[in-house]
Amino acid sequence: MTSVVDVAGLTRSFGSRRGVIDLDFRITAGEVFGFLGPNGAGKSTTIRLLLGLYRADAGTVRVFGHDPWRESVRIHERVGYLPGEFALYPRLTGRRHLEAAARVRGLSDLSYRDELADRFGAELDTPVHTLSKGNRQKIGLVLAFMHRPELLILDEPTSGLDPLLQQEFLGLVRETVAEGRTVFLSSHELDEVQRLVDRVAIIKDGRLVVTDTVEHLRASAPRTVELRFDRDVDTGPLDDLDQVEVVARGHGAVTLAVAGRIAPLLRVAAGLDPVDMTVRGADLDELFLNFYRTGAGREVTDVH
Repeated sequence: MTSVVDVAGLTRSFGSRRGVIDLDFRITAGEVFGFLGPNGAGKSTTIRLLLGLYRADAGTVRVFGHDPWRESVRIHERVGYLPGEFALYPRLTGRRHLEAAARVRGLSDLSYRDELADRFGAELDTPVHTLSKGNRQKIGLVLAFMHRPELLILDEPTSGLDPLLQQEFLGLVRETVAEGRTVFLSSHELDEVQRLVDRVAIIKDGRLVVTDTVEHLRASAPRTVELRFDRDVDTGPLDDLDQVEVVARGHGAVTLAVAGRIAPLLRVAAGLDPVDMTVRGADLDELFLNFYRTGAGREVTDVH
C-alpha cells in the first residue's frame, strides 16, 4: 500500500528534557492510525516533527515522500491539522477565520466548508473569545477538514464536544478514510480510538512500546474470566495453572487473567462446579494501562 508517513530512528531532545527517542512507524494511505500516550510521553513532539515545526536530531521522517523540515510548504498543502492546544484570534469571529483559511488555501468551492459548519453547529458570527471550549473546537474541526486534505493530523480532536458531536466526528472520520484519505489520531479518549483506528502506536517516556492492530493486541492480551459459586469453594487449584493469574477472589467469585489456552482452566473449573462463568477480551483502555503499569517489556512490533 502507498506510504503516507515513514519514520525511522526519529530522535529529538530538548537539552535535559526528554523528547522522543528512536521512533519507527509507517502510516499507509486510507488508514486511521492511533497514537496514544499520557501527557509528556512525546505525542505532541512527534506531531511537530511530522509537520516540520521541529527539526530532528537524528533519524528520518518523510510525509508524502518529503522532508518536513526542508519541504514543509509542500506538505502543509496536503495536510489538515488540529493541534491539541488549539488557539484562534480572540476578537475575530469563526466566519472570519474560515474565510481567511479559504483564501490562503485558494478554495473557490466553499460548499463542503459550509456543510461541515452546519454538521457541527459551529457558531460563526460571535467573537471566538466569547465561545466555550467546545464551540471553539468545532471551528477547529472545520478548519482541519474543509479543504479535504489527504492527511488529517488530529490531536485530541473531540476535546470539549458533547456526545452527539463526538458521534458526528466519528462519522466524519469514517467518510474521510472511505475516500482513501488518511487520519493520524492522537487522543486520550480510548473508547473513541478503538472504534476508529486500524492500527495503534503507544508511546511511553519518548519511546514506542508497541505498534500493532487493535485486533492483534486484543488477541494477544489476557482475557478476563470470572467464575461464580453458590457456596464456599477452595479455589487453590487455580493458582497452579500456567498462564493463569488470580486477580481477585471473594464474595462467591474468582476473577482470572488468562493468557494462554483456556482448556486447562476449563478442566480445573469444571471440578469446582461453578454456577456461572463469564469471559471477555481486553479493551483498549485495559491494554493501554497494562503497557504503562508493566513497562511493556515486549518487543515493538509493526504490522502493516
